[in-house]
Formats: sequence, structure tokens, C-alpha cells
Amino acid sequence: MSLLAKLRGLFFRNAAPVPEHLRRGRLGEEAARRELERAGLTFLTANYRSPHGELDLVFRDGDCLVFVEVKTRSSEDWVRPAAAVDARKRRALSLTAEDYRRQLRDPRVKWRFDVVEVLLADGAVREVRHVVNAFAADTRRPRRR
Repeated sequence: MSLLAKLRGLFFRNAAPVPEHLRRGRLGEEAARRELERAGLTFLTANYRSPHGELDLVFRDGDCLVFVEVKTRSSEDWVRPAAAVDARKRRALSLTAEDYRRQLRDPRVKWRFDVVEVLLADGAVREVRHVVNAFAADTRRPRRR
């Protein structure tokens, strides 16, 4: 048990433990952030939320905004983690990125979507893969029924 976990236990006895999937997700986002900063991208924000969804990480790569979806998995036996970014998820990410861009002074800035795959082994980061320009924006509004 880490020192931080022990301190939390002392001060927040009634606090529920962090679910394993959230712990793995946080570990993946931290690894992705370190990897992208190492690659020369400039970190802007994490976990940006709008009514359309959430952006895991937002970076700047030169004059381009980079919206990053992080997929953390302990196995890729069946499919690569990036395959989990399906059409519905791409649309939600696109609309959320549009909300983010509306807050900028110049919303016409260049932008792209990257996916970072984080693979774990025994609870630790084994590999980080950066998929640049993983998909195109899809800002079509859902059809009303």
C-alpha cells in the first residue's frame, strides 16, 4: 500500500475505495500525458467536460490543438484499445472538442484527434502507443426521432 493510500485511509476512513477501472484509467492518462510531453507537445488541460462529453487530454502541437482520447487496457488479445473509439464515441468527442474551441479567441485554429493506447501488465504501464490523427471530426448532430 502506498503512503498516499495510507494517508487517505487515516483522514478519509468513510471514503469509498477508488474502483479498479478508474484507477487504471487514471494511470493510463498519467502515462499518456508523460509520453506526449516527452514527444514535445504542450499540455493544456485534462478531463475537459461539456454537455456532449469529456476530453481526456488537450495538448498543443505547434499551432495545432490536439484532443486526446486515452484507452487503457490490460490485454489486447481480442482487439487494439483504439478500436473502442467507435462512431458514437467519435461523434461525442468531436462535439466536445467543438465546445472547447468555441471558448477560444480564434476557434478556427487547426485541430486533430489522437488516441493513446496504454497497455498494463501486473498493474504497471508496459507500453504506450500514440496514434496521431486517429480519426476525422464528426460534428453531425444526432437525428431527432
